[in-house]
Amino acid sequence: MLRRLLQPVWVLLAIIFLIEAWLWDHLEPIVARIVAIIPLARFKQWLTERVDALPPAMTLIVFAVPILPLFPLKLAGLYLLTHEYWFTGMSTFLFAKMVGVGVTAFVFDVTRDKLLEMRWFERIYDLVLKLRAKASELVDPIKRRIRELVSGNGEGWSARTLRLIQRFRKSVHQAR
Repeated sequence: MLRRLLQPVWVLLAIIFLIEAWLWDHLEPIVARIVAIIPLARFKQWLTERVDALPPAMTLIVFAVPILPLFPLKLAGLYLLTHEYWFTGMSTFLFAKMVGVGVTAFVFDVTRDKLLEMRWFERIYDLVLKLRAKASELVDPIKRRIRELVSGNGEGWSARTLRLIQRFRKSVHQAR
């Protein structure tokens, strides 16, 4: 009974986790392009050299510090939302989220090897990868079902409804 009640919560958490992973996957190449366009390549090389000279624990600080300035921006977005400035609040929060994920992807790319030297960080990293795979496994049947519903293939009521709408649209276009 409890498992059945918690199933939607787990699905929601899996979806949120996968959105974060999707943002990470899609913002990392964008950040790489930005690095290629503006002179961040030299900065990345400089940062890589400095990180190589640091012990792993100090590398963790290098990884965590760039995210801290974005936290007040997220709070400002939440403040705007609570005062019913919906568009401005959402825009501010999403901007902070996107920049945060992009900066984190950039810094993690530079610090990954040093961070993985710490055994506990490696275990957490492996756990996150396993959670991502589990979240995909949990959400994939739902995504597949949504695709089936939207595509109109199959024999369910939604497929019949979509086919009916398509026939109606076709007849309206032919009547013109």
